[in-house]
Amino acid sequence: MAILLRRLPMLNPNFLSLVLTLSLLVAISSAGVIFEERFEDGWENRWVKSDWKKDENMAGEWNYTSGKWNGDANNKGIQTSEDYRFYAISAEFPEFSNKDKTLVFQFSVKHEQKLDCGGGYMKLLSGEADQKKFGGDTPYSIMFGPDICGYSTKKVHAILTYNDTNHLIKKEVPYNVEKQSGSLYSDWDLLPPKQIKDPEAKKPEDWDDKEYIPDPEDKKPEGYDDIPKEITDPDAKKPEDWDDEEDGEWTAPTVPNPEYKGPWKPKKIKNPNYKGKWKAPMIDNPDFKDDPDIYVYPKLKYVGVELWQVKSGTLFDNVLVCDDPEYAKQLAEETWGKQKDAEKAAFDEAEKKREEEESKGDPVDSDSEDGDDDADDAEGNDTDDDSKSDSAEDEATSVDHDAHDEL
Repeated sequence: MAILLRRLPMLNPNFLSLVLTLSLLVAISSAGVIFEERFEDGWENRWVKSDWKKDENMAGEWNYTSGKWNGDANNKGIQTSEDYRFYAISAEFPEFSNKDKTLVFQFSVKHEQKLDCGGGYMKLLSGEADQKKFGGDTPYSIMFGPDICGYSTKKVHAILTYNDTNHLIKKEVPYNVEKQSGSLYSDWDLLPPKQIKDPEAKKPEDWDDKEYIPDPEDKKPEGYDDIPKEITDPDAKKPEDWDDEEDGEWTAPTVPNPEYKGPWKPKKIKNPNYKGKWKAPMIDNPDFKDDPDIYVYPKLKYVGVELWQVKSGTLFDNVLVCDDPEYAKQLAEETWGKQKDAEKAAFDEAEKKREEEESKGDPVDSDSEDGDDDADDAEGNDTDDDSKSDSAEDEATSVDHDAHDEL
């Protein structure tokens, strides 16, 4: 029972374009598409916008758009449009069990905003759910997608629900072109470990785990203990105004003795009897009980997006739930694969125009001594400071476009 985590290359952290694929089982049976959404005409009839957080005026609106930078204006998805808002939307498909099948959960996500900290997750839900109330507390079976926070956290999260408990993948899954494979047994704590350290095992009394020991041949130098820690300062002189009768007998101050080396210790040598660090032997875990259906979600029925966004601009598209990895790969190439280069070109062109506009707006130095002109210059400098501040923020978010696979 294996998993496959794959991500196709993105453009850059400011313009994150992903295709994420999660495969939970390597057994293939009859292939079929369970759910596919490219957000073409009629998509609103298939998706239900949740009323979650609506009463608190915290529910964000989705835009139907191709985004700021696109390769095809007709290729649209749904994008978060308001800052500091909660978002929740879901679609239903015929109830599906992945037993004896490969489960592929795939979608593309593009962050067009400066995303300091946030995710681009999607969820698969099982059983019956009230889609109008779908939100953060709604139970789910699988949550999957990228997680970004600052410069240190840039990875893929994969959370599986087993026995009503959510289990986050234990391994680090970075953004890269190569696929990640692993095991439901070892990469999630779905079941107790198959083996544990023997709780009855004790380290033998004669076990020597000291890697280094004092050298028995090393002897303390004669007179070593007679070396004082401090000595009289040889450069000290009695002050000329010192009066022995009034001030008492003058005593020279002391200073650290450069010859003093501290308490003597014999040098260390390799221990010839060193056996290494003792480890308890592993035994079969009596609490382990195998579950051949550990991978099975018998009542998958909904796909949804639920997230909080400080800065909006995340666009979702090309959602797929199926049992055919080859079809998933084909869909990714037909959608994201065909658009990524044109999207990057559009982004680069927009950046070029922005930089040109900024350069045109740079203020010109003035030697005028006129008071009104000086006041105007001061006002202009304030504007320039704001412009520089905005520019610095934009610059801080800009990275080398050729380094887009680093994130």
